[in-house]
Amino acid sequence: MTHNFDCDVLVVGSGAGGFAAAVTAAAEGLKVILAEKDHWVGGTTAFSGGFMWVPNNPVSRRDGMEDTVESARTYLQNEAGNHFNPDCVDAFLRTGPEAISFFDTRTAVTFEPASAFSDYHPTVPGGRTGGRSIKAQPFRGEELGKELKRLRPPLPELTFVGLMIGSGPELKHFFNATRSLKSAVYVAKRLVAHAGDLARHGRGMLLTNGNALAGRLFRSALDLGVDVWTDAPVSRLLVEAGAVRGAEVTKTGQTVTVRARYGVVLAAGGFPQDAARRRAMFPHDADNKGHFSPAPASNTGDGLRLGEAVGAKVEDSYPNAAAWVPVSRVPRADGSFGVFPHFIDRAKPGLIAVLSNGKRFVNEANSYHDFVQALFAARGAGAKGPARAFLIVDKPFLKRFGLGFVKPFPVPVGPNIRSGYLKAGKTIAELARDAKIDAAGLEATIATWNRDVASGEDRAFGKGSTAYNRFNGDPDFQPNPCLAPIATGPFYAVEVVVGDLGTFAGLRANGNAQVLDPEGRPIAGLYAAGNDMASIMGGNYPGGGITLGPALTFGYIAGRHLAAARGGALARAATDGHHSVTGPA
Repeated sequence: MTHNFDCDVLVVGSGAGGFAAAVTAAAEGLKVILAEKDHWVGGTTAFSGGFMWVPNNPVSRRDGMEDTVESARTYLQNEAGNHFNPDCVDAFLRTGPEAISFFDTRTAVTFEPASAFSDYHPTVPGGRTGGRSIKAQPFRGEELGKELKRLRPPLPELTFVGLMIGSGPELKHFFNATRSLKSAVYVAKRLVAHAGDLARHGRGMLLTNGNALAGRLFRSALDLGVDVWTDAPVSRLLVEAGAVRGAEVTKTGQTVTVRARYGVVLAAGGFPQDAARRRAMFPHDADNKGHFSPAPASNTGDGLRLGEAVGAKVEDSYPNAAAWVPVSRVPRADGSFGVFPHFIDRAKPGLIAVLSNGKRFVNEANSYHDFVQALFAARGAGAKGPARAFLIVDKPFLKRFGLGFVKPFPVPVGPNIRSGYLKAGKTIAELARDAKIDAAGLEATIATWNRDVASGEDRAFGKGSTAYNRFNGDPDFQPNPCLAPIATGPFYAVEVVVGDLGTFAGLRANGNAQVLDPEGRPIAGLYAAGNDMASIMGGNYPGGGITLGPALTFGYIAGRHLAAARGGALARAATDGHHSVTGPA
C-alpha cells in the first residue's frame, strides 16, 4: 500500500545546499519535508573544513574588510574563462551577502570571519588577500539533544582521539603545544574538556569546521518545523501538468508518495561516489582505481539522475569535473582504508612533493586543486596507473607539524611506519628505497631545494610567493614562511593520490536555482543547490569555500523563489475569487 504525504516543498539531500533551501522555505512559512538517503544528515558538509566563500559578506565587513561586487565579478570572470555564467554569478554576488545576513540573524547559524584567508589566486585581477571566506562558529552537540545521533560525525582521520580541532588559531595552538606555554595550556584544557565529553556522552561534543555548520543548519531546520527524514532515498520525481510536483520516497522501508505543491529541490551531493559517471568524466579514473574520494559513500549521483529523468542536462564541458584534492590512504584496524585530504601541510616549511622519479613538479603551497592539476600535467597524457606523488619531510618537520594523518610530537610515529602509511629512512637513499622513489633523482632534488632555502627563494616553483602560500606557512620561519631545509634524518614520505572535495559537473540551472532543460528553459517546479547544481566557478577553484558559499546562497535563493511561487498561487486564488488555498499547517 502506497502512503501519501503532502508538503509545499520537498528537499532531496541534507548538506549545506539542501538544509539552506529547507530552512529558508520554512522561514517563509512553507511546509517542508527534507529526505536524506543516508542515516545521517550533513552530507559532505559535515566532513568539510566548513569555509564559505561569499564576497562582500557582512561578517567580513564587520571585521573591517572591504570588497566590491565589481572586483569579485572580475575575479570570477578570470577564473571561469569561457565557462563564465553571468546569470548565476551575478545572482550569487547579489544575493550571497543577503543570504549570510538571513542565516546570521534568523537561524541558529552564526559565523565568524576568516579575514586573513586569501583567495587562492590573489594576484589575478579582482583577487583579494583576505576577507571573502567565513566559517560557522563552533557548536555544542548538546544543542541538538537526541537528534545529535543523526548528525554525521566528522571524518575520523581529521580528528585526534575523536577531538575535532578548529582551523586557524586553534590549529596553531596544537602545532605549538610543545613550544609555547600558552598553547600547551590551551591544548590541555581542550583535551580535559574532551575527556569529560567522552565520559558523559561517549563522543566529542564541541563541533567545529563543517561539522559545526551542519549541526547549526540541522538545529535551524528543526526549530522551523522542517520534517527531516533519514534513510529515505528518492527513487523518482513526479511530474504533473508539465511541472515537478513531488517524488516517490522510501520511508521506513516502504515506498511513499510525497506531493510537493510548489516544487522539489535537488541537493543530494553530486556524484563523487558514482563509479559509472566518474569513469565517464574523470580521465584519471577510467578503471575506477585512480580516485579516492573522502565524500560519503551515499553520494552516488542520485540528484543528477533524478533531474536527467525529467529532462535536465548535466554540465559536461568544464575543464575539471570536480574540486581536486591530494589525499593519502590511511590503513584502518579492520583492513579498510580511510582518506586524509591534504589541505595545509603542503605549505609548511620543509616539505616538498616529488614524483616517483624524485623530481618536484609544483609549488607545494598552492591550493589543493592546483596541486592536483599540476600532478596531472606532470605525469602526462596516457600515463598508466593512479596519479600519485610523495610528500617528503625530515625529522624536525615531522616533530613540529606531523604529516597528513601522522600527528606531531609527542604522538609516536611507530604505528604509522608499521602500517605502511609513513615511509622512513635514516638517509635519503634509504627513504627512496622504502618509498620506491628514484634515489639519485630525490637526492639531487633535495640538494637543489636546500640551496634555494638558504637564499630565501624557491627559484624552481616559487613556494611562499603568494599571500595564500604564506597564510598556510609558519611565520616563525623567515624570510619565507614556507621554506626550511630538509637536512636532518630520519627522513619521511607519505604517498598522495587524487581525491575530491565535491563535484563541479552538476545540473545546469539559472540564477533562480531553477534546473534547465537542454534548450535552457526552466523545468517548472525543479531546483538544484549544492553539488547537484553545476558549479558557477566554471571548473576552477578560486578560494576557500567556493562550494559551501554558493551552496548556502543558492539554497537560500531556491527557498525564496519557492516562497514567491506560493505567494503567486495565493494571489491568483484571490483574484479567481477563492477564499482558501491549501498551504502549510
